[in-house]
Amino acid sequence: MIFKLKRSPGIYLVGFMGCGKSTVGAKLADEIGWRFLDLDQSIEDQQQKSIASIFETQGEPAFRQIESDALNSVIKETYRGRATVTSLGGGAFPWPGNRERLEDAGVTIWLDVPFALIEKRIANQDHRPLARNPQKFRELFDKRRSFYALADYTIPFNTDNAQDAVQAILALGLLD
Repeated sequence: MIFKLKRSPGIYLVGFMGCGKSTVGAKLADEIGWRFLDLDQSIEDQQQKSIASIFETQGEPAFRQIESDALNSVIKETYRGRATVTSLGGGAFPWPGNRERLEDAGVTIWLDVPFALIEKRIANQDHRPLARNPQKFRELFDKRRSFYALADYTIPFNTDNAQDAVQAILALGLLD
């Protein structure tokens, strides 16, 4: 096991919305015997409202603060030894301060999925507030890629088979 994971057993999946972080994360956690946590789902459970509702009623900055606080809680748990695979929301990693907090809190892995596949995956989903305007959605995708590229590892992922991404992550040898 690499040193970062010995000190803080956290694997954080980052990438644009619709790239498969939650699906891949759950399968990866099951494969390695770790807990899985979907940060967005955790926030919805804690706040007892949807991410879309938080965006609409409180705005993005308030949501990002809630998200950063939730991320800090996960990081603290991993430092205490709770091995966790966490899928982050698409905007969590680029948000100021979050990436820096994650640098020593485990390993970050970018699921790099082509825009065309993301578009196809979220075409009929209305619960994503930042995907409602197609032009702004594409601009956001392009803008965030430079942040995702700062992750510790990149997994190109261009299929709908989540097991392909899991096997690519395992092939990194992080847990050997």
